[in-house]
Amino acid sequence: MAELGNNAKAGLVTALNGALADTMALYFKTKNFHWHVAGPRFRDLHLLFDEQAAQLIGTVDDIGERVRKNDEYTLTSIGTVASETQIKDQDDVTITADAMVAELRDDNRKLHDRLGKVKEEAESVGDNATSGIVDDWIDQCEERIWFLNQTTK
Repeated sequence: MAELGNNAKAGLVTALNGALADTMALYFKTKNFHWHVAGPRFRDLHLLFDEQAAQLIGTVDDIGERVRKNDEYTLTSIGTVASETQIKDQDDVTITADAMVAELRDDNRKLHDRLGKVKEEAESVGDNATSGIVDDWIDQCEERIWFLNQTTK
């Protein structure tokens, strides 16, 4: 990744790229669980995971474009996503549906924390556009956490 040209916005761009990495990794994990969920709640969870994956992928371009609108570079490959994300891979396709739900809930909490950092950084540099749009991403994340949390009860 190229060196940042605007040091004042370096924290914001780093936070945005981190949120982008987490969103992309969480999208892939959510689709993985959508494809591999099994058990008596298959249909409900299959559909829930697909809805949540669609919501995640729907924000990817917006996050990347916020970086570019700050005249900086965004993630460029699977490798950069892997190096920047806090979301751990899950390659065990036999984990239980309950484990999938709990893992997605906890991963969405990580993304929520990262989005909070984006909000803080945007406000610290007076980027009102990013500060405003991240509120929508946080709200979507909170809804995913709520749905997943309620599903674990």
